[in-house]
Amino acid sequence: MTGGGTGGHVNPAIAIAETIKLNIPGSEIAFVGTPRGIENKLVRAAGYELYHVDVRGLRRSLSFANIKAAYLALTSPGHAKKIIKSFKPDIVIGTGGYVSWPVLRAAASLGVPSMIHESNAYPGVTTRMLARHVDTILLNFEKTAEYLKPLHPKKMVLVGNPLRSGFFASSEKTASASAGVSDAKEGYQKMILSYGGSLGAQHINEAVLAMMRDYTKYHPEILHILAAGSIEWEDANKMFDAYGLRGYPNLRLVEYIYDMPRRMAAADLVICRAGAMTVSEIAAMRRAAIFIPSPNVTENHQYKNARVLEEAGAAVIIEEKDLTGEKLTAAADALLRDDKRRRAMGEAAGAFAIEDANKRIFKEICALTGYKNI
Repeated sequence: MTGGGTGGHVNPAIAIAETIKLNIPGSEIAFVGTPRGIENKLVRAAGYELYHVDVRGLRRSLSFANIKAAYLALTSPGHAKKIIKSFKPDIVIGTGGYVSWPVLRAAASLGVPSMIHESNAYPGVTTRMLARHVDTILLNFEKTAEYLKPLHPKKMVLVGNPLRSGFFASSEKTASASAGVSDAKEGYQKMILSYGGSLGAQHINEAVLAMMRDYTKYHPEILHILAAGSIEWEDANKMFDAYGLRGYPNLRLVEYIYDMPRRMAAADLVICRAGAMTVSEIAAMRRAAIFIPSPNVTENHQYKNARVLEEAGAAVIIEEKDLTGEKLTAAADALLRDDKRRRAMGEAAGAFAIEDANKRIFKEICALTGYKNI
């Protein structure tokens, strides 16, 4: 398995690995990531072996760092070949991020069956670079195929997004029981889950912390969790202390949410970005959400993801250019006061869930490797 940099790339890879292990208990699975990405925490926490290949993305602005990135793009497939020759995999599967390029390129050159999963409607740079090299391209959106022409249509398969175990436990009781706890809300009447991704998002953190200061600290019946992300963690901590929030037991600041299925299932409201994996998790869990799409992504794909759900009455969008603590608080308060609307939003979100995505992906793995026990 390969995929790294952010949780949006790593968690799908872990979900696919879990599916393989579930169906083929004796399988041996290893991951290849970069020395710096969040895969170093998540993959090891999931119990898988992790190899490293040094590769970096090109920056949009002119930079000397791009010279090194270009050099690594050329040399990293050679390092990946050594790992593949040593591990001798039956298949190599990528889920995006810069590290997928050298590993899948190396696999293809060695004749090892290979596939890549693209979660977004508009394919990322890595997927576009690898499209002609890999054997199979797994898609979350049908529309993605339009951007990857003139490939033979049989090379692309619509499967949905792979989700880690627990994300289809749509009720709070089921999720809590599956996690071995009696109450994922910890006794609070309501729960808000807020995060800006594994790396963090400064504007989201600032708005949510202002909301904690001006709203949820005055509502001890609401458990409010903010995952600040690895890059923004230090600044968020300073702001959390500056606002005097440390002494409120219902306000939690963490770097990353490692038990996301349990927490999301218990949440009454989720405040988050609108990456494809996040949207899929929201749909699977049937949660009401306030989406704050990242404006710094290709083709503005996060806004497009969120807009699909908003048009169906399944979400509220606040664009980052309009984001303030006051506006976020008003939107959240309106939803928390209206149980009927939140339930309706959750059900509308559930209509977008492809609940057998993991099964579809495993079927494609079997087709490519020739494994018969499906």
